[in-house]
Formats: sequence, C-alpha cells, structure tokens
Amino acid sequence: MPIRRASVRPPPEGPRPKNKLIACLPADDFARLQPYLKTIPFKRKEVIHRRNEPIRHVVFPNGGVASVTTAMKNGAMVEIATVGDEGLLGIEAFFGDAIMPSETMVQVPDTDAEVMTADAFKQEMNRPGPFQACVLRYWQGFQSLIMQSTACMALHPVQERCCRWLLMAHDRVRQDEFQLSHEFLAMMLGSTRPTVTVVAGTLQKAGLIHYRRGQMKILDRKSLEDASCECYATVKAQYDRLRL
Repeated sequence: MPIRRASVRPPPEGPRPKNKLIACLPADDFARLQPYLKTIPFKRKEVIHRRNEPIRHVVFPNGGVASVTTAMKNGAMVEIATVGDEGLLGIEAFFGDAIMPSETMVQVPDTDAEVMTADAFKQEMNRPGPFQACVLRYWQGFQSLIMQSTACMALHPVQERCCRWLLMAHDRVRQDEFQLSHEFLAMMLGSTRPTVTVVAGTLQKAGLIHYRRGQMKILDRKSLEDASCECYATVKAQYDRLRL
C-alpha cells in the first residue's frame, strides 16, 4: 500500500498593513513583498525624505497625513501634495537613481508606516503584476493632485484652500479630531500664521471646526465641503475613479 505524504500547508498569513497599496495585493504577491517591508513609527514633524538627497527608501503610510513640500531660497515652504494610507512616499525612486525634488514630512501622526529600500521597490516595479499596477494607478492620481493643487494655490482664496486641506486630512485620518499646528497649516496653505489664525477663527465661529492648542476637530463635514473650493471634489472624483 503506497504511503501518502502529508500535505504541507503554508503558515497562515499575519495581519496585513493598513496601507491600501499593500493591503489589496493577492496572497502570493504579498508573501513575496513581505520580507522587504519594515514597520516604523510615523512621528509628527519627522522628515521622511530631504530635498536634493538620493531616495534610499520608499515609505507606505498606514495612516496619518504626510506632506510633500517645496521650498524657496528664502526658506519659505508650501505643500504641493498630501499623502496618506492610499499611497506612498518616494515613488520617484522608480525612475532610477533619483534625487528627491521635494521634502516629505509627517504632518498628522497615526500608527506607523511600512518601509522598503529603493532597490527592492525598483525590483518589484520592474515585475509586471498587481503591485506594479497598483502603484502606477496611484501615480496617476498623485499627478492629478499635484496639478490641481498648483491651480488651487494660484486661483482660490486661502479660506477655501484651508477647507480643502482639512477635508483631505479628514479623509485620511478617518476621525474627527487630530493634531495640527498653526505652523504646519500655514506652510500647507502657503500663508502666514496670523492669516491662518483669522481663517481658523472664521471657520470656528461658523461652527465648522473647533481648533485650540494644536488640536483640530471637524464639527460639520457637510458645511466644510460647501465652503471648500471645487478642487477637493475634483481630486476626490479622480481618486474614486482610480479606486484609491
């Protein structure tokens, strides 16, 4: 009588990271990617990539809000894109030995992030499959966000832009209250702290938000959407179309 060998089952898969680009992968693709991933804390004010430095790692946030910023010679900074668990930081690494054209930093901390070396990222991106498709789909949305943000900065009043940013942050943190300093909000809006104080005060008097000592609380999401410029809805529609 032939002896049957017991089938060897692979060990059960552990909990997936919350980053959507990784969480959506088929089991085999995630298993191949998992050894390259390292979980790190996502701390407020932490600089993920510095401008004009080589990109040595790619970061997949599991929550919170990170900002991609650009700086002028006088040190003034302004945000050009917002990234949360729908995307990644350092996607430029795909294009070779890239130098970071901007700076990325954590604005609203939440849980942690997954880190992959730039070399491992390029290796995976050169392999056709679900991971490559997810990242390229995100790249389309990210480019749309940058273009819309550029137009928004030039054409829309600071109060409308503030509402747009708060909505984007609210979408990513998925809770009504989060940390946000005057300094960061001014940088993200390309404005001054006194102007941000006036704008936040106006929104607070209208009952849309409560803002005190670096703590932001969204009180009326619907009215915040009504007070925002068209750019929030435009980018959200593009992200929804791309399933981001």
